[in-house]
Amino acid sequence: MKMIHKEYLVDKIKIGFIRFVFEGHEGVAIATTLDSKKGVIRLAIAPDRLKTANMIVEDLKKDFMFNEV
Repeated sequence: MKMIHKEYLVDKIKIGFIRFVFEGHEGVAIATTLDSKKGVIRLAIAPDRLKTANMIVEDLKKDFMFNEV
């Protein structure tokens, strides 16, 4: 399956929490840390779960920085 990759700049102290959230929503996306000092992560999103992944990102944006780069 070809994944959709999106990169985000997030609050670096929230990286662990973000990974936990996406692990809890099995099959939606895999969060990978690209630069822990800057807070850059990549989401590898299953194409058929893009809408769900976007909804999760929008919910997390309400609580802390989560900007697509």
